[in-house]
Amino acid sequence: MAIVTTSPRPDTSDGASALSAEQTRVLHKAAWRLIPLLALAYFFNYLDRTSVGYAALQMTEQLGLTATQFGLGAGIMFFGYCLCEVPSNLAMYRFGARLWMARIMITWGLAAAATALVVGPYSFYAVRLILGIAEAGFFPGVIFFLTLWFPAQYRTRVLAWFTVATPISFLVGGPLSIWLLQMHGAWGLAGWQWMFLIEGLPACVLGLITLKVLSNHPAQARWLSSDEREVLTGMLAEEQGKGQHSHGFKAALEDPRVWILSSITFSFTLGSYGIGIWLPQMLKAQGVEISMIGWVAAIPYFFATVGLLVWARHVDRTGKGILNLTLAMLLAGIALLFALQMDSLVPALAGITLALVGTIAGKTIFYTLPGKFLRGQAAAGGIALINSIGAFGGFVGPYLMGFLKDYTGSFTAGLMVMGCILFVAAAMVMSLRLFLREA
Repeated sequence: MAIVTTSPRPDTSDGASALSAEQTRVLHKAAWRLIPLLALAYFFNYLDRTSVGYAALQMTEQLGLTATQFGLGAGIMFFGYCLCEVPSNLAMYRFGARLWMARIMITWGLAAAATALVVGPYSFYAVRLILGIAEAGFFPGVIFFLTLWFPAQYRTRVLAWFTVATPISFLVGGPLSIWLLQMHGAWGLAGWQWMFLIEGLPACVLGLITLKVLSNHPAQARWLSSDEREVLTGMLAEEQGKGQHSHGFKAALEDPRVWILSSITFSFTLGSYGIGIWLPQMLKAQGVEISMIGWVAAIPYFFATVGLLVWARHVDRTGKGILNLTLAMLLAGIALLFALQMDSLVPALAGITLALVGTIAGKTIFYTLPGKFLRGQAAAGGIALINSIGAFGGFVGPYLMGFLKDYTGSFTAGLMVMGCILFVAAAMVMSLRLFLREA
């Protein structure tokens, strides 16, 4: 997993100098220790959120759910998520990432598996709400955790290797979920019940592994030699010495950049979840056989995975986060409007693919920005606040698509509204130039 280049690099806009061979080696070692575990956990995190879209191919008929009820249940987890996001991340700041992220993984795994027990719309709402409460704090917790391990100028590529779990969860999760649905009737359980059980419980195992593997800070990492610990802590201390001091959570609440970033992430989260949750049913409406839906749905996420890594590498080299985030939002909005004009499956799928490239790559670029001005408790709470408000888009997107589907009889209106919101997000990103100075 390459997180930096070994060739000399010029100073960046953040004042970052080229890495020495020793610094490169230590960063590689830290990345290989931390990122695979965190990315695998995020893979199951995203899978446990979104696999409900595949379960709907069976469970909506069995439980008698309307499109509006399903959209509400799919998105309601974000109410609990948003409510508990900031307290959870502040708790992680107090108790340490190792213990708190293990707790998050174990409880969300149990909640995801418990979705197999729902019997109607109200139990569906309740379990999804509990799932949101259980997993609150994981993603912003990881973002904050990585600020404690990697210097800001190299964080984009590290974040890319972590967030690549998002498209991969769809790439692998789609075919996997469809295969699990075919277990329908085994031991008296429906296929969708098997899907929730088998995809939910691995998070509990990963939580136990986290307790053994993770270290809260380089200074506490026994798997690093004393010289390696000094290299990492020295790089981070140098960054702290360049005017990036720790602040309390109140400082984050008073910073207008936090609220602008919150609005931006709300917009692209609305778009990515609105598409992701409903994509299986969109394909079904296009006449795709259920046995093939998982494979067809994986196509956009394959290209989103490639696009994410290539785009993150470009941003890491140029440092122009705001410009590239603007382009990502514009690409997503234009692609959705393009998809609306297509009557056949292949060009419409191409439009959805480009929209997902924009929203998923945009998410990785986006989460490098808060670390440019937030430190300490302000970073833990501020990143959680940004993610919490943004995550509300995860409720609005699926619910809006379901409501407009019931109201109009098609997905056209929902996609049009999401495309327009992404254009507004691009404008808000450009406004950040007033507050954040970039090369």
